[in-house]
Amino acid sequence: MSEQAFAGKTVLVTGGGRGIGRATALRLAGEGANVAVSYVSNQAEANTVSAEMAALGVKTAVAQGDVSVREEAQGIVAKTREALGPIDVLVHSAGIAELEPADEVTWEVWERTFAVNVHGTFHMIYAVKDEMIERGYGRIVTLSSIAGLRPRPLLAHYAASKAAVISMTQSLAEAWAPHNVRLNAVAPGLIDTDMARSFPETAWETCIATTPMGRVGQPEEIANLIRFLVSDESSFMTGQTLVASGGRVLLP
Repeated sequence: MSEQAFAGKTVLVTGGGRGIGRATALRLAGEGANVAVSYVSNQAEANTVSAEMAALGVKTAVAQGDVSVREEAQGIVAKTREALGPIDVLVHSAGIAELEPADEVTWEVWERTFAVNVHGTFHMIYAVKDEMIERGYGRIVTLSSIAGLRPRPLLAHYAASKAAVISMTQSLAEAWAPHNVRLNAVAPGLIDTDMARSFPETAWETCIATTPMGRVGQPEEIANLIRFLVSDESSFMTGQTLVASGGRVLLP
């Protein structure tokens, strides 16, 4: 594909101020997309990414909002549409994770994890889907995790939420395929992000030691997969989950 494969496309990346979201926003802007990034509390990070994208010669926007709140998710979409036009691509990378042993998970942690990771995914998808269906074009990528594919005793709540994201993505992909709205998921392993770095050092080291490739992944490596899924290069793919874990998903 050309270097401007996404020229004229409007992209919304939730959680685009850092980590995988940031890398994805810059990747797509670098190929001509006009990109909006959303954030919850760190406006400075979002503004920095926006400025970096603007320097590439594309239009950008920044929208604040908590995706777990339906009205705020709709507000993110409305602000993006107002600034950049109809949304062609949604990359939903906003999410949370907190380590807790399975026998110590509290209802509060469970509820918050599902509010952000599952309800937030639903809110964002449903805020853009009507317009995509009406226009006969849409590309949506959700962020799951290999935790949604394998048992994770310290992340039972998170694993359940990410399995739900995969299931939601599959069902909606089948429902909306006739409308040229494609949905796919990415399931990363350990990626070098602020969220992963917040885990205890012992957990970080254990993850690396149990990864066959012996290293963590970089946000840019996941952004490359997302770029593929929203491009015409994946034109016959929908409802799929791409895993990038350095081989760790192969292990029990």
